[in-house]
Amino acid sequence: MMDGGILDLAITASYVILSLALLLGFIRLAIGPSLADRVVALDLLTLLAMAYAALYAIATDQRAFLDVSIALALVAFLATVAFARFAERRSVQQDIESITEASTSGPGAEQEKETL
Repeated sequence: MMDGGILDLAITASYVILSLALLLGFIRLAIGPSLADRVVALDLLTLLAMAYAALYAIATDQRAFLDVSIALALVAFLATVAFARFAERRSVQQDIESITEASTSGPGAEQEKETL
């Protein structure tokens, strides 16, 4: 880091704010009532890791950590897309099960079973 100055103060304040956001993200990850809440919290934690890497790159003048931040962004995007596909398949499967259950337990279902 540089000797004194506004940049050091801004970097220190950014570390504190990111640490607080990280703590709140872990709380949401642990408490999150649904799977979607937990995935969003995990996405937030990835974003915060990217911010830490970028902030560290600024603080130490090492550009390699910016590459790390970009790689984390790509991984986070792929994870979000994978979750969206999983949630969509899960939703479609639950819809099919509810339709099947409704057709087998509705009125006239006994007559249908006898004819089969």
